[in-house]
Amino acid sequence: MTDVDNLESFGDSAASATRVTPGFALRPEDIAVADAKPANQAVADYAMALGDDALIMGQRLSEWVSRAPEMEEDIALANVALDLLGHARSFLTYAGRFSDKTEDDLAYFRDEEEFRCLHIVQHPRGDFGRTIARMYLFGLYQELLYTALLGSEDKMIAAIAEKSLKEVAYHRDHAEMWIQRLAGGTEESKKRLEAGFAYDWPYVNEMFTDWDELDQLEGVAVRPSTLRAEFDERLNALFDENGLTAPQIPPSWGGGRKGEPSEYLGYILAEMQSLARKHPGATW
Repeated sequence: MTDVDNLESFGDSAASATRVTPGFALRPEDIAVADAKPANQAVADYAMALGDDALIMGQRLSEWVSRAPEMEEDIALANVALDLLGHARSFLTYAGRFSDKTEDDLAYFRDEEEFRCLHIVQHPRGDFGRTIARMYLFGLYQELLYTALLGSEDKMIAAIAEKSLKEVAYHRDHAEMWIQRLAGGTEESKKRLEAGFAYDWPYVNEMFTDWDELDQLEGVAVRPSTLRAEFDERLNALFDENGLTAPQIPPSWGGGRKGEPSEYLGYILAEMQSLARKHPGATW
């Protein structure tokens, strides 16, 4: 799809939806309990999985830099990507302390089967309608997850969730405003938006599937299945309010949490990791 398609096919009503967010990327020195270390490998793996989700979603959104429908939205999506990078840095820094690895070690020097991110964040960027649909789905999931993690017995995970929550609520809200405008814009904008939801719909189920390791994380982690009812309620309300047809597509099994990546992750990592692997140990 061309950049002209990204801009012209959505109509004038869509173009007024942009609201720019400051890039509040988390810094390591901002993290509470600065010297904390995961209690065991299971806690480290859980933090790494959450960091992987944010890292790869941020990488996908960064692909819109210079390609968004208008300049303000270009900046807005770049700042959302920076927010997610900040969340990833926080979770990966914490996870790495268990094995004396840095955030860069985990981001740049793991192979694709070592990542534990959801398949939905790995999917290609697609057009603007698909990006907004996925941004809403993932943003709502993160908002519910981080809200529940405020009660985690792991103080570091709770602190990262608390610091990240306002940002992910904004990500979801920003996507929701675009959904209102695309759904109420032209026939083309509504069609592309619904196609975006349909594309990622089979992989929504993976976000709410419990995995075996959670048995070792009682009190620390959140069982994703406990978030599904509120997610469905809010999503259905959004569809009803905007006259959107909910996808009627059966769920697909995603193995991201088990280290079974989609066919897209290797391409993302090849681009994201190339500089660090070419100059290992370099700092800038």
